[in-house]
Amino acid sequence: MNDNIRNFCIIAHIDHGKSTLADRLIELTKNDNQTVIEQTLDSMDLERERGITIKAKAIRLLYNANNLKSFQLNLIDTPGHVDFSYEVSRSLSACEGALLIVDATQGIQAQTVANVYKAIDQNLTLIPVINKIDLDVARPQEIAKELQATFGFTQDEILMVSAKSGKGIPLLLEAIVNKIPPPIADKEKKLRALIFDSKYDPYKGVVAFVRIVDGSLTNNSRILMMSNNIESDIIELGILTPEPEKVNILAAGEVGYIASGLKSINEATVGDTITNAKETAETPLDTYTPLKSMVFAGLYPADGEDYETLKDALDKLRLNDASLNYTPENSLALGSGFRCGFLGLLHMEIIQERLEREHELTIIITAPSVSYKVITTELETIMIDNPSKLPEQNVVSEIHEPWANLTILTPSNFIGQIMDLVTNKRGKLTRMEYIQSSSDDVSTSSQDNSLDSEDMVSDRNSNRVILEFDMPMSEMLVQFYDQLKSRTQGYASMDYSISDYQKGNLVKLDILVNSQKVDALSIITHRDESYSKAKQLVAKLQDSIPRQLFEVPIQAAIGAKIISRANIKALKKNVLAKCYGGDVTRKRKLLQKQAEGKKRMKKVGRVEIPQEAFLSVLNNDP
Repeated sequence: MNDNIRNFCIIAHIDHGKSTLADRLIELTKNDNQTVIEQTLDSMDLERERGITIKAKAIRLLYNANNLKSFQLNLIDTPGHVDFSYEVSRSLSACEGALLIVDATQGIQAQTVANVYKAIDQNLTLIPVINKIDLDVARPQEIAKELQATFGFTQDEILMVSAKSGKGIPLLLEAIVNKIPPPIADKEKKLRALIFDSKYDPYKGVVAFVRIVDGSLTNNSRILMMSNNIESDIIELGILTPEPEKVNILAAGEVGYIASGLKSINEATVGDTITNAKETAETPLDTYTPLKSMVFAGLYPADGEDYETLKDALDKLRLNDASLNYTPENSLALGSGFRCGFLGLLHMEIIQERLEREHELTIIITAPSVSYKVITTELETIMIDNPSKLPEQNVVSEIHEPWANLTILTPSNFIGQIMDLVTNKRGKLTRMEYIQSSSDDVSTSSQDNSLDSEDMVSDRNSNRVILEFDMPMSEMLVQFYDQLKSRTQGYASMDYSISDYQKGNLVKLDILVNSQKVDALSIITHRDESYSKAKQLVAKLQDSIPRQLFEVPIQAAIGAKIISRANIKALKKNVLAKCYGGDVTRKRKLLQKQAEGKKRMKKVGRVEIPQEAFLSVLNNDP
């Protein structure tokens, strides 16, 4: 047991101050020659611009406690968005404790609840921390009572800090070394190291960030990845302070990185166990689960000549993002592109933005979809992540869709709006639990009947409720989060996880433009909603596709049955402009010739579908 080591991570709902708190911890433990910048652990430009953490980051801090004992603090800063909950789970596996950060103005949110349960499942020691107590609208005492009522914390366990000003941070550091237990590790056992994150370096190959669980690792060792039996020599062994610092050994309980020289990040996957190739451990750590994509969409270059550029760009992004999956695919409408799997809509948005920003590509992205389980009439089970690949109706026996466990935390006065939203999305309420209000126990500074801004915030956040639903994952893909925020004035938060597959009354809705099926616009939807969605899509495509020299019909079909249609009127050329009188038969001949020409053009003419048309499918809610 290494008594001077503390391994912990920071968990919280998005925008509750994790990265700022990490900055203050680094600042108070830094060396004299070390400089601290804002968002030290958020190295990506997108992370700094959006103010969110996308990738988990680790750093080693050296702290001299009040009892004059020196401690090694291994801190992991985790993402707060639900799309990256997989990284949170892996980070928790590398720690003995966690700082649970709660915003003093917002209180407990959906991700707060989810992260607490994840930490409890890992048997971690939790230190509850209420952040942003320096704000005028902060409600620290009220939030403290919420934490006590919801999770069973005592008043003495809860710490009050301001990560921005540094208030309360010294007490937090003392709590870390006093409350979080040291790692239980045996350096005499065979090596087992957990990979909790990885990236690709063009000079060092795959760099795996690891927690040494058993044994020790030296820089001249040969290692083995236990999930795939891939061996590699160690090029470099080190720690992050936050800059890389080479070391000769990583002992049991420590956190550091391994540069392996491997050429693919798939060869050192997050959650895998590293052992010594010569003295292999008997069993891997029980932390590895294959990463599964939640959302799928087609990515196509706006210019077909950029296909190879797009392929190279995805290859480069994949090197530092193991959660990105893609396979080549072809579309009759869009040409050659890739079917990509993402962790969620935010992950998809980030990948698209990085492709456009870092690689100067113009991307057309199709409507997001989920993976469906299709049972054929011959009892064959196939997985479909592209609606256009769904077999014809006559060979499909059943279609099963993924369902999610959805948790929404909201002020109680918005329950009706949320119930209406979710039930319209085929959701089913499974649990409702009120968070005990403590507003009666908290004194207010107001001496009259008027409400200032602080009172209004307090009133809005009192009597909050946790709602749990079972809901089809496909119904959450487009605009659900935006509608949730709109209907609750921004006060509600949500978290979700995939539960199982359930049989659904689903159909494929095809879009035909000028009688030609556009495979990239196909969607899978519930039969009861197919007519309304067909009408919406046809109307939006009618507005998005420019007029041609001939009339263009836009149709929505289920199988061979057309269920909605709209026409884009033809551009009309005045062929009689130069006729100044004369025989009327000449005018009739000119009009007849024009009509015949448009008829021929309609048969052979190709309608170019602009990017705006595909974006209209993304926004398919009224």
